[in-house]
Amino acid sequence: MKNNLHVFLGATVADAAARPLHWVYDQKKLLNYIRGKKDFTFLKKNKSPFYNIKTGKVSGYNEIGQVMFKTLIEDHKDIEKRFKKNIIKNFGPGSIYWKNLNLRSKYRKGKDWRGIIRGPWIHQNIIETIKNIRAKKKLTGGSKVNESDGFCAALPYFLYGYNFKDLKKIITIVSASKVSLKYAMVKFHLINFALKGSKDPINEFIKVFKKNSYFKPVIHDIKKIRSLKKRNHSKIVKKLGMACSYSGTFNSSIHSIMSSTNYKTAILKTIKAGGCNCSRSNFIGAYFAALKGLKTIPKSWIRKTEPAKEILKQY
Repeated sequence: MKNNLHVFLGATVADAAARPLHWVYDQKKLLNYIRGKKDFTFLKKNKSPFYNIKTGKVSGYNEIGQVMFKTLIEDHKDIEKRFKKNIIKNFGPGSIYWKNLNLRSKYRKGKDWRGIIRGPWIHQNIIETIKNIRAKKKLTGGSKVNESDGFCAALPYFLYGYNFKDLKKIITIVSASKVSLKYAMVKFHLINFALKGSKDPINEFIKVFKKNSYFKPVIHDIKKIRSLKKRNHSKIVKKLGMACSYSGTFNSSIHSIMSSTNYKTAILKTIKAGGCNCSRSNFIGAYFAALKGLKTIPKSWIRKTEPAKEILKQY
């Protein structure tokens, strides 16, 4: 079955590149960490104040995509059922993710529990998803936060050519809020335009959906960001949104895309801007890989990314 897995590789490498500086919200501290470095991807020493994993591994955002990827490698039958089963196996009770969730609950009572979690960090959407799957609920996705997990989960599925209608089902397995679904669909439309050869997928999206009321607020924001594209990215991210939530994470990603000419430049400035740079990097990395192909991803970065080899085997 034909795939466009170089796009998933683009997301995976970008996530791993940003990971050691994930969730550093103090931009002054971040600038101090990267001082004197032209390439500050894949820092050997973890600087995330919340959790610590080996450099080359991916954050929880990309990890949910890896779970879908493994589900697809196994088979293309009963994908939804097996995906849910694999989510429980990878993130649920008995996993290091679940163990660390319990540790967070324990340490939260202390004055400062940050920096104590050794190993991966489970996200709110995934916590809710696991509980809903185990409770046998029809709609399993998390609804308390509006974040990127649904997009990340559905990306490999989309790249194997499944249609937009089926895509919604996959997104809502993990992220069920209306806001999360809307922004995930926008991202997929942009990537789809890029894969189909559009030289300017963002402008194409505006043209195609200008009369679509569902996407009206998104288009309004994109036009506003376009007027800011020459402004310093880190400063703009501080205004648009450094955190994990939509619409901020999407708008900050769009500014990085608009103000960059290639994959490497876009990811470097995304990392430098701080905050939830991993969630933004997943989308930006996927976008530029779709727009410019496999060669746009730096080979040295690919070699440093642990899950990259498995993706290339299937490409």
